[in-house]
Amino acid sequence: MRWELYLGWIHRPAGRTSKMQVMSEDAIISAVYASLEQVMDPEIPVLTVLDLGMITQVSVTEAGILIKMIPTFAACPAVTYIKDNIRSTVAHDLGMPVQVEVDKETHWHSNRLSVEAKEKLRNFGIAAPQVHNGEVHAEIMLHTACPHCGSEQTYLRSPFGSTLCRAIHFCKACGMAFEQFKPVE
Repeated sequence: MRWELYLGWIHRPAGRTSKMQVMSEDAIISAVYASLEQVMDPEIPVLTVLDLGMITQVSVTEAGILIKMIPTFAACPAVTYIKDNIRSTVAHDLGMPVQVEVDKETHWHSNRLSVEAKEKLRNFGIAAPQVHNGEVHAEIMLHTACPHCGSEQTYLRSPFGSTLCRAIHFCKACGMAFEQFKPVE
């Protein structure tokens, strides 16, 4: 089986000749990643699923495209929404059937956030999680720079923020309360 591009995707049995452009598997996978740049996190709408490191596999199968993803938290209430958003966005952009599965073999951790994601978080007013060596202790959250002024004169007001993945801090230097994306091992 192969997939061909001609004003959208159509399936052609192997061996049939056509004047249509045939896209390689690598080109399809590149197109999927370009499409995933549009899929935003519903809780932090400046970050994509790629920024968050949520995509673990993209492959082309006989049935279409298979995308494996991992939630940022095991109890994330938005998993179904994100899966549906990935599926509909990629299917719309590529015109191919798309299957999205939760990857149960890979564990998400906050070190998966891209450098760009951390900058986007700061610009959005949320402190990025600290890079860690795989062990997150309570004290790591006590050393959080303010995303508004950069001061490290901050303190943890509550380990529980507006979502499971955030904590609330206060900056003594600028007087602003802010959220931090919690470090996760």
